[in-house]
Amino acid sequence: MAPPRRKDAGFRTIRRRSLLAGGAALGVLGATGCSRVSSADAKDGGNLLERLRSQGTVRLGIAGEIPFGYIDKDGEFTGEAPEIAKVVFKRLGVARVQPVPTEFASLIPGLRSQQFDVVSAGMYINPERCRQVVFADPDYRMRDAFIVAKGNPKNLHTYEDIVRTGAKMASGTAYAEIGYAVNAGVKESEIAVLPDQLAGLLAVEQGRVDVFAGTTVTVHNVVKQTGSRKAEATEPFQPMVDGKPDIGAGAFAFRPEDTNLRDAFNGELRKLKKSGELLRIVRPFGFTENEMTDLTAEELCKP
Repeated sequence: MAPPRRKDAGFRTIRRRSLLAGGAALGVLGATGCSRVSSADAKDGGNLLERLRSQGTVRLGIAGEIPFGYIDKDGEFTGEAPEIAKVVFKRLGVARVQPVPTEFASLIPGLRSQQFDVVSAGMYINPERCRQVVFADPDYRMRDAFIVAKGNPKNLHTYEDIVRTGAKMASGTAYAEIGYAVNAGVKESEIAVLPDQLAGLLAVEQGRVDVFAGTTVTVHNVVKQTGSRKAEATEPFQPMVDGKPDIGAGAFAFRPEDTNLRDAFNGELRKLKKSGELLRIVRPFGFTENEMTDLTAEELCKP
């Protein structure tokens, strides 16, 4: 679901959730009978919300990534971001949300070409993306964690620990964790790249690697859901790049002309945060109080 990790992207923009999705060809979209909803002729996106209310449906771009936005085994549209969208858009007067699956790299191109109305995939905010879309304030902040053998025999809690012990590391395709590890001193050529966190769990259980690095939610979810008796997840920690925290915070993305819709969305999102309802919505997907944040898109868009 993600494009290959770009060698020139820099460590701050190489996570699947933070890869710059610009210029990539559109992926295969889910079947949607709706026509495109144009807002290019509306001042500041002033009438898109009214159009969505009138048609009763908002189309959400998702990337099929658990737990952020996906179709589950029963064919139901769910995930952290879609469940937030269902609540927010209902309160904005839009009764239905419709998924439009695409590749992660195609989310921004698909949004800008009006294949869907909003990106609902937990997309990380970064300055590069902020030049292409407008973001709502983030609905979560993510830290990293490791999958290690039961008992954590090598005492691995940070990327520096991997360097110190010479542990054999793995991570997922296009994961930013690879960049974090290299920044800490791990040789990139020695990092095993696996398809996803389930493959990482199996590699640790089988002793092929000592540690698999991923986001705390994906790592903890796979250990819990599989009931592994041979592996465990470490406590969350904040990745550092060049001595500074590398903050990953995800949000909904809108076309630049749709600022009014974004602002209306933000208003409802703030209410969810203040009441504590936001955490109740996302908790079933492994999110905790630790992932809640008061950061703003304005802060994260600064170079």
